[in-house]
Amino acid sequence: IAAEIMAKYRGEFKCFYEEKDAIGKRYRRMDALGVPFCVTIDHQTKEDNTVTIRYRDTMQQERISIEDIGRIVNEKIK
Repeated sequence: IAAEIMAKYRGEFKCFYEEKDAIGKRYRRMDALGVPFCVTIDHQTKEDNTVTIRYRDTMQQERISIEDIGRIVNEKIK
């Protein structure tokens, strides 16, 4: 699932893929790099085609449809 998402958005956004360490450590690393959004695939993703998107500046997280990733990121960066 992650590979499909990366392939879809790699040409549109700068994307990083990471699966090393616990999610909290990954979020901290991405925050330090200045990555504004993190998209997390988990066990629920296979069940309902949703992911968690985390916003660096507010640390807010929300569950969104995989199909909405591009639209939401584009809305937030404009």
